[in-house]
Amino acid sequence: MHFIYKATNKEGKTQEGESDAVSKEALVSSLNRQGIHPFVVKASSIKGSFLSQLKLGKKVKSRDLVIFTRQLSTMISAGVPIARSMATLQQQSQSKYFRTVVSTISKDIESGAPLGDAFARFPNVFSDIYVNMVRAGEAGGILDDILKRLASQVEQDASIRKKIIGAMTYPMVILTITTVAFFGIMIFLMPKLATIIKGLEGTNAKLPIYTRILLAISGFMQHNVIIILVGLFIVIFGIRYYIRTPAGKYHFHALLLKIPILKTIVTKIAVARFSRTFASLMSAGVGVLEALEVTGKAIGNKVIQADLEQAAKEVKNGKQLSEPLSKSKHFPPIVSQMLAVGEETGKIDMVLVKVADFYEEEVETTIDSLSSIIEPLMIIVLGSIVGIIAASVMGPIASLNKNIGTN
Repeated sequence: MHFIYKATNKEGKTQEGESDAVSKEALVSSLNRQGIHPFVVKASSIKGSFLSQLKLGKKVKSRDLVIFTRQLSTMISAGVPIARSMATLQQQSQSKYFRTVVSTISKDIESGAPLGDAFARFPNVFSDIYVNMVRAGEAGGILDDILKRLASQVEQDASIRKKIIGAMTYPMVILTITTVAFFGIMIFLMPKLATIIKGLEGTNAKLPIYTRILLAISGFMQHNVIIILVGLFIVIFGIRYYIRTPAGKYHFHALLLKIPILKTIVTKIAVARFSRTFASLMSAGVGVLEALEVTGKAIGNKVIQADLEQAAKEVKNGKQLSEPLSKSKHFPPIVSQMLAVGEETGKIDMVLVKVADFYEEEVETTIDSLSSIIEPLMIIVLGSIVGIIAASVMGPIASLNKNIGTN
């Protein structure tokens, strides 16, 4: 969140400023440690200057984040203070933006802010799972171990993300080309062809139904192209905005779990993340309830997160975790069965790591299979669109030739 504040500094003078923080209380605490005492703190929807807003959209490569995480884990394990570790790592990254991020985090640490809160200021760099696992590591005194596991998890997530992007690149390119080509044909080509066809057959000519439909669509698009483009922009912007709200995000995630092929991939990714994250936290000595809370935020799907929150309530009432998960329609039976075995043997972390490995392989296999299906499917769709347009144009011309031949 972004805040603006008025405060009294060390010299007793009044000063104004603005800053990002997880909460109002976190900002007040951070400022007090710097000798600045705020008396007015307000949340602001305007996040600083235009340049700073641009920076919020920047990304850090997964490779840089993995290297940073491993180096930080090594330095903390060696007993190097966090503030000094951050100052050292600031110069290690090749990314200028990441160096700026690490520098800011280093200053926050020096002013007394927890490492998790400092990371949370940069959601475009450190995901919710990253921040929450760091907080769990700080709370349990196992930060170095958590960071080692985080580095491995970031690598796994990056690998899965790369495969998904690779699988979706081809269909997205084809879809974009098809959309642009359709608009181009409807707006520029069809009006000219319509003039030619009507000139040859006359204004009262009876054209095939599919030709008339295509000409009607072309005429509408030609006269309302600006309205259509503005409408599309508003719809896309509205959907993106709604998805970012808590209710919108929940409904969007619920929709993903209803789309036939996509729900399989989303579910398997969520199960893999749950298994690996929960195993990491349990092996690091984090309590079950706290591990469930962190894991729920790391799943990446609000609907499945709600299932884990309900499971946490039942665990709090004395039930084993495998019981509520066996009732969930989003967790496959193998998860609750393997979890029950882990609870009986006291090796939940080892069992869940195997489950995570299994489902990560399943995700890769599913994505590879999806890629082989999507490519011919997109070719069929593109060919169908071209065929419809060609038939709409060539049909009347063929009919005209037939009439001329008869006469």
